[in-house]
Amino acid sequence: MEKRKELYQGKAKSVFTTDDPETLILFYRNDTSAFDGKKIEQLDRKGMVNNKFNAFIMEKLEAAGIATHFKSLLSDQESLVARLDMIPVECVVRNISAGSICRRLGVEEGLELNPPTFEFFLKNDDLGDPMINDYHISSFGWAEPEHVEKMKALTFAVNDVLKALFLDSNILLVDYKLEFGVATGGEVVLGDEFTPDGCRLWDVDTREKLDKDRFRQGLGDVVESYELVGRRLGLSFD
Repeated sequence: MEKRKELYQGKAKSVFTTDDPETLILFYRNDTSAFDGKKIEQLDRKGMVNNKFNAFIMEKLEAAGIATHFKSLLSDQESLVARLDMIPVECVVRNISAGSICRRLGVEEGLELNPPTFEFFLKNDDLGDPMINDYHISSFGWAEPEHVEKMKALTFAVNDVLKALFLDSNILLVDYKLEFGVATGGEVVLGDEFTPDGCRLWDVDTREKLDKDRFRQGLGDVVESYELVGRRLGLSFD
């Protein structure tokens, strides 16, 4: 597989074209950002940890029958993925109250949400990723109605798989965001990544935060906490 030009650079990943027009390479950088890019740092080993963490999770989801764009690991910081027509919408499920929902609704952190909440956000850094709903998506043509319903169904299917997976390792899956795209054949497929950058993970017993909130809140040991989660799941980062 020949790596060619850089197609896109996100907050923590770079996307490269290859000699196959249907295949891309994701390069996980050591960049870490929060608050819409207002806080940025380089954290040693983070790219490698997130790359391997994501590969592990995507393989678990594939085994459970959830289609993803992930194909294979290429190196410590690179993965091969299928090219998708990405939908500019983030799907967020919350099992426990934390983060923005507490600020928006004035609820305390740590409430178990039954049923879990589901929210859509427009993927637009300049606008601060505003919350949207099905009507916005339809009116502005961001996705077809059948794609919206499929994204909802897949997001909850992911919750069923990963909530149990993390709980078996004594970790609470508090919340997470997912992004989807449409494959060449028209299928809605999970894209982007699933790492502690895009979810909240707490220790069951202590409620210690083991995710990107450690960076947002200046708690330290960010990558070390990501590695701890991975090791509990059975991952090796050596």
